[in-house]
Amino acid sequence: MKPAEKARIPPYDRFHPVATVLFLGASISQLAAIRQAKARGHTVVAVDADPAAIGFACADAAEPVDFTDVEAAVEVGRRHAVDAVVAISTDRAVPAAAAVAETLGLPGIGTTTAHVMTDKGAMRLRLRKAGVPQPSFALLDGDVDPAWELEEVGLPAVLKPVDSGGQRGVFMVSDHAELVRRLPETLAHSRTGQAIVERFVDGDELNGIVVVRNGEPTLLTLSDRLRPPGRGFGVGWIHLYPSSLDRDVLDAAAEVAFDAIEALGLRDGIAFPQLLVTRDKHVLVVEVAARIAAGQMADLVLHGTGIDLVEIALAQAVGEEVTDEMLTPDVHRPIAIRFLTASPGVLPTGIVTAIEGLDRVTSSPGVLDAGLYIQLGETIKPVQVDADRRGYVIATADDPQSALQRAVDASRHLRVHVETPSDASRGLDRVAGEDR
Repeated sequence: MKPAEKARIPPYDRFHPVATVLFLGASISQLAAIRQAKARGHTVVAVDADPAAIGFACADAAEPVDFTDVEAAVEVGRRHAVDAVVAISTDRAVPAAAAVAETLGLPGIGTTTAHVMTDKGAMRLRLRKAGVPQPSFALLDGDVDPAWELEEVGLPAVLKPVDSGGQRGVFMVSDHAELVRRLPETLAHSRTGQAIVERFVDGDELNGIVVVRNGEPTLLTLSDRLRPPGRGFGVGWIHLYPSSLDRDVLDAAAEVAFDAIEALGLRDGIAFPQLLVTRDKHVLVVEVAARIAAGQMADLVLHGTGIDLVEIALAQAVGEEVTDEMLTPDVHRPIAIRFLTASPGVLPTGIVTAIEGLDRVTSSPGVLDAGLYIQLGETIKPVQVDADRRGYVIATADDPQSALQRAVDASRHLRVHVETPSDASRGLDRVAGEDR
């Protein structure tokens, strides 16, 4: 076991008493947290609309239920007499978890806070009322010509659904005609049929992790978020910790993040603020989530500081105190996370026929962890949305850039064999191993 991994599973007696925890979601994003809860002695009840969800095999009870169906999720919670409900790494579960918690009288963030921290339109309006700096924006529903809204926002602009995630339905638009053409596809990704258009602001992006206890925020990490060129411009494909930005900029970013969290009403929970630092050093809020972030951010915090976000999330869910000790770093280590993607990236595009070399990746110098989200027979596509990240390498070194180079070097040991229908007819096989 690597040194940073020793902190992942705290002693079984950390929580008194052990609890029955309802997990909303049992996908690969929740799998590690489910295993951790089980290792602590908690009983895990998992619900997921996918009857073959990977986390079901680890749960004590598995229910093939769509967790956005709050009444069904409440019924599961009552039947299993759960003591806590958690939403891990997915925005869609946050409002449901809040509603289930309120209905069953369990600890939670509240349905109002859950709404404004998952609906981008409601979030923007709340932040504007509080005077928190953010890009100019306008809300769209498709019923009227958006010309005047776009004129108010400015160009270029980013179009996105108000209530989706993972960069689905997100487009860069450069003129009115492109906005009109893209809007129906964006609206199709919104459960409420609404979209938001925001001014695109060039600058440096930051991911923050903040723990809030009784309204008091504690900043754990600020890390650089890098994005690929092209259609997948919104996808975070590299995370670097600590951030390369100047201390005064990071201090300002922390203050803006705290102001946003307060304005959105989060009193107890984990906040994931995404921030933008403009070329003239102004800090803007992109959005703030009320959950453990996806994209291996919990691993970044754990490997970089030794602080365990899953431990904190479970403690808050069962109503236990989150102590100062739990928020105190016991290691300070530069971290780079490089996601494995195609076009651009190290992976080839096509139907996966074989995978080799992950053991060589994990044993490479400086590598702390690596994993794949690829199954045989799946199709690897060019990176456009978060789901096109098909694996990751986490590395450390004397500084984040050197750690990134180690992660990139290690990723080249991976061999992902793919074919397309035309390849198969010609007996060809393409393999990962170099940036494409």
